[in-house]
Amino acid sequence: MDHLSLNIPPATPPPGHSAVPLDDIDRAILRELTADGRMSIRALAERVRISRSNAYARLERLLAEGVITGFSARVDPVRAGLGTTAYVLVSIDQHAWRDVSVNLREVPYVQHLAFVGGDVDLIMLVRTPDTATLRDVVLAGIHAVTGVRTTRTWIVFEETSGSSANG
Repeated sequence: MDHLSLNIPPATPPPGHSAVPLDDIDRAILRELTADGRMSIRALAERVRISRSNAYARLERLLAEGVITGFSARVDPVRAGLGTTAYVLVSIDQHAWRDVSVNLREVPYVQHLAFVGGDVDLIMLVRTPDTATLRDVVLAGIHAVTGVRTTRTWIVFEETSGSSANG
């Protein structure tokens, strides 16, 4: 008897690999929900040209498999009072990466943190009300974290959304 006949679910795939291949309809569903996460199942089904029951089943599968991890509002940072945006590149002591990661997540105004390979160790997206607050975040917040060696701050002058990776 082989492992396939025991109905053992496959192991979680390594990061960067899809759990299940997505077909054109799945990608269309993702594209539509990325554009409007509040649309009804009926509207979704009409837009991707499938039945409501098929749309519902596919949505449930995409949620269950972790392809869709949740729904959220897109907030205009300027209208929300966060008109200054910067990417902060951070170099850290290598042995301290776990503690640094935990502590940097607690720094106010940090919206995204990514460990990367290359000349720096982390890239952080920071949105603040103004440049004085950004200065305080970098100098008093990020640099105060034990294990942070250096930072480079890149101010964002203008932002635009790119095309979706979903096709």
